[in-house]
Amino acid sequence: MDSLYEFSLELIRWLQETYPQLKDFLLLISSLGSLEFYLATLPLIYWTIDKRLGKLLGLVLFISVGVNTTFKQAFRGPRPYWLDPSLGILETDGYGIPSGHMQNSTALFLLVASWIHKRWAWFLALILIALMGLSRVYLGDHFISDVLAGFILGILILLGIFLWRRYFFVSFSKRILGQKLLFAIFITLVLAAAFAAVVLLIGTPDLSVPWAEYIPEAELTTKTEMATAIGALLGYSIGILLESTRVRFRADGPISKRIARYILGIVVTVIIWRGLGILFPDDPLWLAIPLRIFRYALVTFWASYYAPALFVRLNLAEADPALEINLKL
Repeated sequence: MDSLYEFSLELIRWLQETYPQLKDFLLLISSLGSLEFYLATLPLIYWTIDKRLGKLLGLVLFISVGVNTTFKQAFRGPRPYWLDPSLGILETDGYGIPSGHMQNSTALFLLVASWIHKRWAWFLALILIALMGLSRVYLGDHFISDVLAGFILGILILLGIFLWRRYFFVSFSKRILGQKLLFAIFITLVLAAAFAAVVLLIGTPDLSVPWAEYIPEAELTTKTEMATAIGALLGYSIGILLESTRVRFRADGPISKRIARYILGIVVTVIIWRGLGILFPDDPLWLAIPLRIFRYALVTFWASYYAPALFVRLNLAEADPALEINLKL
């Protein structure tokens, strides 16, 4: 592994010294994998473009974040700038392998391409994924191995989603709401239990490594990111299940109404997200972690359920009629 680290470090040095003009462009590309980018774009798709695609993208993202954080904690790999601080153009907290930006981008961009099902969409998705991988290496945030691991995990998560939709989705959709809600809670608990098991099994980190000074912050980051994933997945999955039976809003309609509901929805989303972020403490951890779970559960529950309900109430969106069930005695 040391030889692979050295190769990556040399490659990063060469890229940064040979192509300094790429810095701003690759910073922009890297921002496409940030939480702020997804916070802005996923509601846009869900509320105004394609509700079914938006639902699926949100679920894939939050599951991917949970899986990625669990693997980061299991491997506890360094980042390039931990070994050579001069390479850290963009310094991200947390462990390195697998790359979360690469994993999430692979799963989400390819999912969108498969949904559009056009040659240009596949081409664009592959170009963006390649650029995302390049940006994470160039900026000194990831080794090549981190990016490859993220790409493989992204493909596996996407494959799992396709298998679910092909073999299990129809039977799941026929279950009663209570069973669906229990399943959503169960999946969230499985992710949380997997992370807890990893933490308990691998024990305390090795502080004799050269990058030991970065480990305490990385340990804290994995715990807070897992809390984010758990809260977001729980709130979102419950929200979309309730929306499908109680609201049934439509994402189509006049462009003026689409713009209005996006502006209204995203303003409230940011107020909840930032407001609770300022209000809730970061310490002690035993209090900060549950509050973070609650914060992100509330944000995604608002986005997936309450916002659509408000759009329908304010006549900013139409709603499909409820299914009628006739019982013949």
